[in-house]
Amino acid sequence: MKSVEKVIENYIWQDRKRPIFGLPLSFTKYKMTDEKLIVETGILSISQEEVRLYRIMDVSVKCTLLQRIFKVGTIHCCSADKSTPEFDIKDIKNPIQVKDLISKNVEEERNRKRIAGREYMEFEEDQHDGLF
Repeated sequence: MKSVEKVIENYIWQDRKRPIFGLPLSFTKYKMTDEKLIVETGILSISQEEVRLYRIMDVSVKCTLLQRIFKVGTIHCCSADKSTPEFDIKDIKNPIQVKDLISKNVEEERNRKRIAGREYMEFEEDQHDGLF
């Protein structure tokens, strides 16, 4: 049997969901490497969703009045990922700075992988397949 080596990833950014008074009293963790965004939920049973950065198409920030009081916000992401076309990064600190960080790293990853507009055209075609 081969031994499985522990892979240590360097995270560009990580935070927890902060739903109560801006405190990290949640079992939802958000992490970003230079290639992917990871959402991990659960305590006894853990699920992990991963979206490749180059697949993220749109990023926006939403802050309710209560979130603004506690200096947190929600980032909404639209992606070309089939299993996760839309997702939210909820109740995190510094949402505008994190949105800018995600956008910057999305562009860098697209440039690194030389991703052209073709993938997004395919995504759009897939979205319209059932409509016509």
